[in-house]
Amino acid sequence: MSTDNTSVDTSKSGGVKDSVGNPDAAADAVTAIDPRLLVREQGFGGYVSEFKRKIRGGELGTMPVVAGLIVIWIIFASLNGGFLTAGNLTAMSITMVGTGLIAVGIVFVLLLGEIDLSVGSVSGVAGALSAVLSVNKGVPDSLAILIAIVTCVVIGAVHGFFFARIGAPAFAVTLAGLLFWQGFMLQILGDNGTINLNPDGMIVKLTTYYFSDVAVAYGLAVLAVAGFFLSSFLDARRRQAVGVPSRPLSEIILRSALLAVLAFAVAIMLNQYKGTPLALVIFLALVIITDFVLRRTSYGRKIFALGGSVEASRRAGINVVLIRISVFAIAGGFAAAGGLFLASKIATANQGAGTGELLMNAIAAAVIGGTSLFGGRGSTWHALLGVLVISSIQNGLALQGVATPIVYMVTGGVLLATVVIDSVTRKTQKSAGRA
Repeated sequence: MSTDNTSVDTSKSGGVKDSVGNPDAAADAVTAIDPRLLVREQGFGGYVSEFKRKIRGGELGTMPVVAGLIVIWIIFASLNGGFLTAGNLTAMSITMVGTGLIAVGIVFVLLLGEIDLSVGSVSGVAGALSAVLSVNKGVPDSLAILIAIVTCVVIGAVHGFFFARIGAPAFAVTLAGLLFWQGFMLQILGDNGTINLNPDGMIVKLTTYYFSDVAVAYGLAVLAVAGFFLSSFLDARRRQAVGVPSRPLSEIILRSALLAVLAFAVAIMLNQYKGTPLALVIFLALVIITDFVLRRTSYGRKIFALGGSVEASRRAGINVVLIRISVFAIAGGFAAAGGLFLASKIATANQGAGTGELLMNAIAAAVIGGTSLFGGRGSTWHALLGVLVISSIQNGLALQGVATPIVYMVTGGVLLATVVIDSVTRKTQKSAGRA
């Protein structure tokens, strides 16, 4: 955000000309500064006023999700002492990776204000194709994984082509893709319909391998905190160099300290069981990378711009067709990654892959986490938060022996509440002039 340091006072003789061309008039000019830019210079009171302004303006961020997650954990921990044990939390962190990766791809599509209904079927294709290649054809697991991911990226690009170049609605294109790729998966699986994966192969190890050395978990925690601190510090330095308001060092240190508490708590929890799961490390790494792409690169800014206004983006010189195709290709790639982890979890590729509640859970995770259905607002971290909420609900209800229909009803209720909050927030932001 930039500030206009030139004041225009038409009440003085000469108007604009005197205020700009006359040094004395320019010296008397009053600099117009947005008070929100000074909030961090006002101490603790400034943060309180900023928080109130955000609430009034509908800028809730991830606060409702985090608060809801805390409440969910408190409830289930009070109902069942095994909920917060290291073994249960570790198992839950591995289980959520498959759906979470698909949700990351969904976030990219939602940022455009579109939807991809094919990701469940595409994830099934990835699992089936990798199983056929590695088990039936004798292809090395690493190559089978690569072929499966590249194939699904191409599938996503094809969907994007029909949407972006031909002009077909994304809903209709991906709905057709859901049906087509579901049939394709059944076709390549053959009459048997089930292929058991090699228990010692790379695909299965995606969810069964643990870094048992305790130094790995603590090392990753240190790396995360150090990376966050350096990134925030350097960003503040860059903003200060160009005269843009930035976070003070005290706030950066406080945020880093809070992250350190969380990171080391997770590390301690993981080390109390089998160690750090490879699946969780891969998931967090991909979330960090994609978040960097969205927030720190011109490509990411173009995605947000398209979600805000397609026509404005076109007039700004953005290649709308290319960005749209690439986003659906990314969604296909993450659907493939999620499908591989889901197949790894059960060590099998079968006809049920990519079906059931998978698609709805992936979309729900992105939306529950805070990504707007209207486009232009979201983060891949929202996919992590959302899938953590859904996994916590499903895991907690399963520990209580609650029937599957009730689990669906509760998840649906949470999704509806999230959509309502998103809609109300959007209206509030429009009223406050922030949309």
